[in-house]
Amino acid sequence: MKFTLSWLKKHLETEATIDEVVEAMTLAGLEVEDVENPAEKLSEFSIGKVLTAEKHPDADKLKVCTVETRDGTKTIVCGAPNARADMTVAYAPLGAYIPGLDFSLDKKPRKIRGIESSGMMCSGKELEVDEENDGIMDLPQTLEMGTPLADALNMNDPVIDFEVTPNRPDWLGVNSIARDLAAVGLGKLITPPTNLTPPKFETDQKIRVDDTEGCPAFVGRHIRGVKNSPSPKWLQDQLKAIGLRPISALVDITNYITYDRARPLHFYDMSKLTGSIIVRRGKDETFEALDDRTYTATEDDVVIADESGILGLGGIVGGEDSSCDENTTDILIESAYFDPLTIRRSAKRLGVNSDAKYRFERGVDTGGLIDGCELATQLVLEICGGEASDIVIGGEIPADPDPIEFDPMQVNRLTSLSLSDEEMNTILTKLGFTVKHGPIWKVTVPSFRRDCTEGADLVEEIARIHGYHNLEAVSLPPLPGRREPTATLTQNRTRLARRALGLRGLSESVTWSFALDEHAALFGGDNPTLRVDNPISTDLNTMRPSALIHLLLAGQRNADKGYPGAALFELGPVFAGQEPKDQRLSLAGMRRVESVRDWAGAEEISALTAKADVIEALDAMGASTDNLMLMEAVGEYWHPGRSGSLRMGPKKVLASFGELHPRVLKALGVDGRVAAFEIWPEALPAPRKKNASKSKGALTLSDFMPVTRDFAFIVPDAVASNDILRAAQGADKKLITNVSLFDVYQGKGVEDGHKSLAIEVTLSPTDATLTDKEIDAVSDKIIESVMKVGGRLRS
Repeated sequence: MKFTLSWLKKHLETEATIDEVVEAMTLAGLEVEDVENPAEKLSEFSIGKVLTAEKHPDADKLKVCTVETRDGTKTIVCGAPNARADMTVAYAPLGAYIPGLDFSLDKKPRKIRGIESSGMMCSGKELEVDEENDGIMDLPQTLEMGTPLADALNMNDPVIDFEVTPNRPDWLGVNSIARDLAAVGLGKLITPPTNLTPPKFETDQKIRVDDTEGCPAFVGRHIRGVKNSPSPKWLQDQLKAIGLRPISALVDITNYITYDRARPLHFYDMSKLTGSIIVRRGKDETFEALDDRTYTATEDDVVIADESGILGLGGIVGGEDSSCDENTTDILIESAYFDPLTIRRSAKRLGVNSDAKYRFERGVDTGGLIDGCELATQLVLEICGGEASDIVIGGEIPADPDPIEFDPMQVNRLTSLSLSDEEMNTILTKLGFTVKHGPIWKVTVPSFRRDCTEGADLVEEIARIHGYHNLEAVSLPPLPGRREPTATLTQNRTRLARRALGLRGLSESVTWSFALDEHAALFGGDNPTLRVDNPISTDLNTMRPSALIHLLLAGQRNADKGYPGAALFELGPVFAGQEPKDQRLSLAGMRRVESVRDWAGAEEISALTAKADVIEALDAMGASTDNLMLMEAVGEYWHPGRSGSLRMGPKKVLASFGELHPRVLKALGVDGRVAAFEIWPEALPAPRKKNASKSKGALTLSDFMPVTRDFAFIVPDAVASNDILRAAQGADKKLITNVSLFDVYQGKGVEDGHKSLAIEVTLSPTDATLTDKEIDAVSDKIIESVMKVGGRLRS
């Protein structure tokens, strides 16, 4: 909603500046979004007087003008065809920014064909004050030299743009904004009264309302003998200031009243009407609308029709066939009330957006039906001439809201404000309420405030006008007893895991919890019970079984735009069914496998990169990754030879990782190879109570040198290296502090179907330096332990 400061002052007597108005609006709950003063971009420009205008000696189309300005007498070379002596112009000094041309003049005089030019004389288009560009602005001679151009053009009028909340449709009229500002003490409400226009004749135009649910009331008036010429300058300037294009006097009047009183109106050319006006439901009728589109009205829509057919969508958009033009002499004023829900449904289905729809779907003032018609009559007679008939009413004007039984003690109880009865009465009265005093007040609600239905609403109004900033800030009393942690164990763990993945170069993403059913099926999500009945998009019609779906698609989108090395992760829910137990928390991530051109030979991303991501995240969450089992990945979407899973037992899967199956990537439209992982944070067991402390244990270091020994074992190809490492680690848990694999060999000297695994074992004594005999004993235990899982010492 936009309005100018001068427009506001037609309803509010005040000396407040624009800054004071904005502050008062904000404190009263009106959310100001922007303030634009056209005078600011014209601040450098002023009125100049052309003394002489001679032809340029070296250019046929240029003139050398002597101009009297506030900076002294200047020589300006001008190419405008209308430049002449004794002309009043818009003068731009050196260095001024010309908004219509988007450039700044030089700060020093510039030679044009050998003659220095100091400044510029501007056209309206160059200053963005009008569309005329035939020459420089030819302003009235009465303007004094040096007058700021914004003052000369009456453009020193700030425009305020603010957000209107859905519960306050009355704020869509400048008069209601003035009412609230008057209530907060910014000035006196002076909204001009609507004069009653005595009828000159009785109209024979009939109005019949068949659909009283969609349109309870239709107020009409016939005005004959009008002249639909361009509207006066004051009206055009007012509409231009808020971004509306003046069209004709009749159209401009309806637009003005729409913004001035939040009262949408419509004018019909009576020469284009046939018989009675009928308000009814649509009958699959098609018509050409004023917005140059064609609509079909159905049984769900309220239409205005005559005996020949549809004239327009009631409260949304009028029809072209009955519109007013320059030949219109007789008009019918429509001032109606339409059901907000019906308007909203019709506008949404048809994709229509108009100022009338915006107001009717929020609810207009039912008490302003006749006043709106009278105000329109007054402006039409004043601007277009003619004479008015009596007022005709179809249907029945809705009754005013029910009064509210209000206990004034509620104000202190709900807000802790201590206000006198007189203060509360003054606030309510200034807002348009009528108060009948007693132990319990009886407050009559005005028709434009149907959002107030109970005492708490009146308390809110009193607190709002008194000022929310005057409410005392009081802390809630602390709850007795011990406070439980605000974050759960899983939340704390996943926070640490997200940080760990971020440190490994992955970017966190937030994607949809829905997916395309075809994509979901690739990840085992072919459960029809997870289909969404009313999806927000056809591409998001089922609950996702894996968070990898949108991560993969996002990675491909990045690659398509020239960023192939996407590395993303997400923490979010996935779904296997409709029961609560079927929803799981997933921490998923992906890296596109791209070869990196680097002189140092950077490491290529692979399934082992995804494994490292998983181990880093599990370590951050407190899992003992050294003791986990390495098995095949869970899910047919993993590459069978380049994937795996980490488990705390054969059935307790903590994570799957590796490259994704090429079949899945092709179906998703993802190019190349992708390494990814899925971690299930909720599968991690809770820590034992003795380790529940967030602090780390004491660091224990041995005073004795560690000892390392290397072993090489021959094992079948089917034996996982992790099994060998775990067996060696378990040979002596007290002395053996680390076991690592440093070589894998297949070839000469190793029989087919077998491989040689070389491991390094670190022994860390705690009591004394190890003897050769003790080292040999531990070595024997390691060999014996590895033999149990299928290995033998390589000779």
